[in-house]
Amino acid sequence: MAEASGGRAIYPSLKGKRVLITGGGSGIGAGIVEGFARQGADVTFFDVAEEDSRALAETLGARFERVDLMDVKGAQATIARLISEGGAFDVLVNNAANDDRHTIDEVTEEYWDNRLNVNLKHLFFCAQSVIPGMRERKAGAIVNLGSISWHLGLPELTLYQTAKAAIEGLTRSLARELGEDGIRVTCVVPGNVRTPRQLKWYTPEGEQEIVDAQCLKGRLVPEDVAALVLFLASDDARLITGHEYFVDAGWR
Repeated sequence: MAEASGGRAIYPSLKGKRVLITGGGSGIGAGIVEGFARQGADVTFFDVAEEDSRALAETLGARFERVDLMDVKGAQATIARLISEGGAFDVLVNNAANDDRHTIDEVTEEYWDNRLNVNLKHLFFCAQSVIPGMRERKAGAIVNLGSISWHLGLPELTLYQTAKAAIEGLTRSLARELGEDGIRVTCVVPGNVRTPRQLKWYTPEGEQEIVDAQCLKGRLVPEDVAALVLFLASDDARLITGHEYFVDAGWR
């Protein structure tokens, strides 16, 4: 296995693979898009932030589709069109999410539905859309993005954490259902990753508290999460499925 500049691995099995990434326009998602592009994969990503996404797509040679994942029928129609145009996807990375803070007293029924739709519902329906093509090929990888937050029980994230806990259950269920079709389903659980969005929530002192609680004292960046996603999507992980894998520097 060769190495990329900066010591990151190159996986020959990912070259030319059709990859779909949700929420790929910024933050962790952009890091994942960049990682697959570096592997020589055929990358398509969804997002609603057009300006940043178009700039990223142009820089990396990826394909950007403006898709609102809250519109499940619209998202599934876009996936169907992409498959019709270019063939089945080999890899789906369900990354899109939103970790807005909220208190229990603030939650209405409408907000509950909104948060579960934003953070959970689309993962199933995007997977449902790519599974037939993977079944036909008897191969495929679905990587879901979880979160360390519910394992730690962080404050003001009740609905986000509920959805992220459910994603681990979804991962195990899909892995069992799809294993006989040669489709692997895994979950990557990031710790606190230094992105522009996360800097909204943490002061420098708050960031230091996170590092102090980690076994390893480095600050996680999107490329660290992408490295694990790439491995799990590659043939090097051919017999890995049904579990969650942490990249959190040992945050306890």
